[in-house]
Amino acid sequence: MTNTAYLGLGSNVDAERHIRIAIDALRQRFGGVVISPVYRSKAVGFDGEDFLNLAASIETSLGPYDLRSFLRDLEGQHGRDRAAPKWSDRTLDIDILLIDDLVIYDDELEIPRREILKFAHVLVPLADIAPDVTFPGHDRTLAELRDSLSLDESSLAPARINFPS
Repeated sequence: MTNTAYLGLGSNVDAERHIRIAIDALRQRFGGVVISPVYRSKAVGFDGEDFLNLAASIETSLGPYDLRSFLRDLEGQHGRDRAAPKWSDRTLDIDILLIDDLVIYDDELEIPRREILKFAHVLVPLADIAPDVTFPGHDRTLAELRDSLSLDESSLAPARINFPS
């Protein structure tokens, strides 16, 4: 059985290179990857270089914990320092945002990711690729949430990065 997983990707250290590497790795592992436009956003919670953020969707037969393990390995291969403070520079940050209508909140996973409803740099790209997906536990689609929530989009700017299909 396969599920649709929606991922949030971000980087602010050699960001374009790390994002390209991540997309290539996702394509190699999962095949087709749907990618949102890329947005440039200000660092949140610390002074740092701007981030490049986007959302991607994949079809996967991996369970949520195995997918998380794969993504953490990918981050680690590209210099992600898990000992660094939560709000700090990132070579590569890949979060599971949604997996179909699955809800998991435990010590290891947070699905759906609460940041979807808090940060424009998470919700806007996700709504770009999945506007009609309903947020689990809500009766509104991601596009409706994007349009109704008072998220600060002033720090978001389109980044002109194209990925070959």
